[in-house]
Amino acid sequence: MKVEVKLLEKMKLAGSNENGKVTYFDAYSTSGGDAEYASPMEVLLQSLAGCTAMDVLSIIRKKRKSISAFKIYVDAVQSEEHPRVFTKIHLMYELVSEDAQIEDLDRAIDLSMEKYCSVSRMLKNGGVKVTWASVLKGE
Repeated sequence: MKVEVKLLEKMKLAGSNENGKVTYFDAYSTSGGDAEYASPMEVLLQSLAGCTAMDVLSIIRKKRKSISAFKIYVDAVQSEEHPRVFTKIHLMYELVSEDAQIEDLDRAIDLSMEKYCSVSRMLKNGGVKVTWASVLKGE
């Protein structure tokens, strides 16, 4: 896997992968940016949510359960001192389904967080406390 990141202007960056897909980054004004795009740390949280979402959606679909809507809300705590690493991350999964049970959702999340999601494993191996909760809503 290879990617590159190049400067656009000020603190705006464009990252691209081997297929030319682009992710934009920026910094807050306190760090010389315009906050036009997400910060690298925010993108990392989005990557965690995206990684586990793909696992959970795949597992729920393999169980042949309906998915009307799905969201993951992420709250994170960073250390006060530099480097301002994440110390705690909490994910709240929200599934809307007419036929899935909370046990289906929780099992899918557990499999993702413990077996499949490499972003979660990387963060946990780095000492981040990653927790989660779930909500199932019927239609």
